Amino acid sequence: MALAVLRKSRRERILINFLTIFLRSIGETANLKDKTTNYGCNRVQRICSKHGRIYQSLRGNHQRQTCSTTVEPGYLRPLIPDSAPQNPDKWQDVMEDIERVIMPGITHWHSPRFHAYFPSANSYPALVADMLCDAIACIGFSWMASPACTELEVVMLDWLGKMLDLPKEFLSCSGGRGGGVIQGSASEATLIALLGAKVKIIQKIKEVDPQTEDSNIVSKLVAYTSEQANCSVEKAGLLGGVRFRLLPTDDKYKLRGSTLLNAIKEDREKGLIPFYVVATLGTTSVCSFDDLDEIGVVCQKENLWLHIDAAYAGSVFICPEYRYLMKGIERVDSFNISPHKWMLVTFDCSTMWLKNPEYIVNAFNVDPVYLKHDQQGTAVPDYRNLWSFESTSTYPNPNRLCPEFADFVQSDSRFEIVGEVTMGLVCFRLKGSNEINERLHKAINASGKIHLVPSKIRDLYFLRFAVCSRFTKSPDIRFSWDEIRHLAGQVLVSPKEYMNGVIHKL
Repeated sequence: MALAVLRKSRRERILINFLTIFLRSIGETANLKDKTTNYGCNRVQRICSKHGRIYQSLRGNHQRQTCSTTVEPGYLRPLIPDSAPQNPDKWQDVMEDIERVIMPGITHWHSPRFHAYFPSANSYPALVADMLCDAIACIGFSWMASPACTELEVVMLDWLGKMLDLPKEFLSCSGGRGGGVIQGSASEATLIALLGAKVKIIQKIKEVDPQTEDSNIVSKLVAYTSEQANCSVEKAGLLGGVRFRLLPTDDKYKLRGSTLLNAIKEDREKGLIPFYVVATLGTTSVCSFDDLDEIGVVCQKENLWLHIDAAYAGSVFICPEYRYLMKGIERVDSFNISPHKWMLVTFDCSTMWLKNPEYIVNAFNVDPVYLKHDQQGTAVPDYRNLWSFESTSTYPNPNRLCPEFADFVQSDSRFEIVGEVTMGLVCFRLKGSNEINERLHKAINASGKIHLVPSKIRDLYFLRFAVCSRFTKSPDIRFSWDEIRHLAGQVLVSPKEYMNGVIHKL
C-alpha cells in the first residue's frame, strides 16, 4: 500500500532493490548459476526502466512513436526460425528478439493516447505481485493444496467488498453463506452465475415433480438481458445450453423493470421457464446503466436469479458519489467487477461475489479421492488465485478527463455525442452517414497516433473515446482531439458532402 503514495522514481528503486534481493535468494536456494541469477536481476531493472520509458517516449516524440502497430498479418513468421532450436539461445539474444520481433507488433495499451476498448491496468506493485506468485509457483485449487492462497483470497475479497459498500450478505466475514472469488474475466463470472441459476431452477422444479427429466426442463429455460449487454452474456447462454432474450432499452439505453416484466409474462404464457437475468452497470458500447432498482424488484417477485455485470464501471463504486448507480444491489444474487480495468491490477483479475454459493458449488461438484482433505465442508472454500491490490488514491480520474473531450466534441458543429457521458467513455460521431464515420475510424487508426474502436446501436455507427491509460493527462486529450478534428477535415471531402449527409437520430 505504501508504494502507492511514493514518488515514481523512489517506487522504482524500492522495486528493483527488493526484487534483486528476492531473486538472489531464490538463486541461492535453487543453486542456480550466478550468471542466471544476475541476468534475472538485470531483467528486473530493464522491466522497471521500460515501464516508464514507453510512457516517456510516447509523450516526448510524437513523430516516431505510434500508439497502434502498423504491421501486416503474417509479419512475424519470417522473422523467426521454422522450428524450435536444438540448443538454447543466449538470454541476450532472446531479449534482442523481443525488441526485433515482438515489440513492432505490440499495440501500446498503456499509451496516454490509447482510447480503444476499456482500460487494462498495470502498476509497479502489480508487477511485484506477479513475480512473487510466479516465484512461489504453487497451485491453489484447494485449501489443502495451498492454504494461504485460499485464505488470502477470502480476506481480500472481503476488503474489496467493503470498499464497494456491498451488502454484508456478500461478505465471508459476515458469518453467513456469502463470499467472493476471483475469476479470470467477467465472461467467466456471467457463465458461472448462469450455471448456478440453472442448477437452482432444476432443483426447485424437481422438488415438486421428481420424475421430470432435466433435459425437458432445460429445453424450456429462458434468460434475459439488455440489447446493450456485452456479447459475452449471449455467449454464456450458448455455452450453458439455454436461450437468451435480448430486451430493448429506453432512450438512455437502459433496461427497465417494466420491459423485463412484460417479457417474463409473455414467456410464461408460452410455457417457458424464466430463470436468469443479467443487468449491466456500464455497458460496453455507451457505458449505460440498467435500472437495477426496478429490475431487482421484478426478479425478486418472479424468483429469478439476478446477476450484475459491472466489469468496467464497478470499481468506481468505491467512490460514494457514484453509488446511486448501484441502487437496488441488496436484491442481487451475484455481482462482478474487473479490477484489472481500473484498479492497477494486471490482467486477469475479475472479482465475483455471491450471496449463496451453494448452487455454484453443486454445479461444479466433482470430488475425486485425490482432492479430498480433512478441512472439506468447513468455513474455508476451495478455490485458487493470489492477487495484490494497490491503493488507487494516485490514479488519475478518467471521469474528470472525459468531460474535457466531450466539450471539444460539442464545440465542433460537425460532430455529435451519442448517449450520456457518465464515466471514462465518450461516444461521438460525425453528423452524417455511417459511411463517413467508418472512413473517419479507418483514417484515425491508419495514422497510428491514437487508437479508437467503433460501436453500433440501432444501425447507428459511432466512435468510442475511452480514457484507458493512467498516464493520460489533459494535453493528451487535446492532442487526440486535434488528430480527430484534422482527419475529419480530410474525410469530409467537401462542404457539400457534409451538408447533404443524412443526420441520424436515435
